[in-house]
Amino acid sequence: MDRRPTLLAATLTLLIASGPSTAQEVGSAARGLALAQQLCAECHAVQKQQNKSPNGNAPAFQTIASVPGMTATALSVALHTSHETMPNVVLDPNELPDVVAYILSLK
Repeated sequence: MDRRPTLLAATLTLLIASGPSTAQEVGSAARGLALAQQLCAECHAVQKQQNKSPNGNAPAFQTIASVPGMTATALSVALHTSHETMPNVVLDPNELPDVVAYILSLK
């Protein structure tokens, strides 16, 4: 049994359960969308009305954004954590808040 999706879900749950961050970085959702289309759309459904990801194992961004209590901090940690099923996409420190802002805009 592949436990990687379960480990990712458990990590996100723990981060969310720890409560919202008091100081969250704010980025540009428009720049985040452009980055998501360039770096993530090969596997993830990145558009709001796009329900099915090209890779069936990759959650849609709207699904990620809709996790109850999802915060910028939880997303930042998840994007900094390597996953065996996900290529190591390295975001510039200035790009990360933009991608996070875009995903959170899909709520």
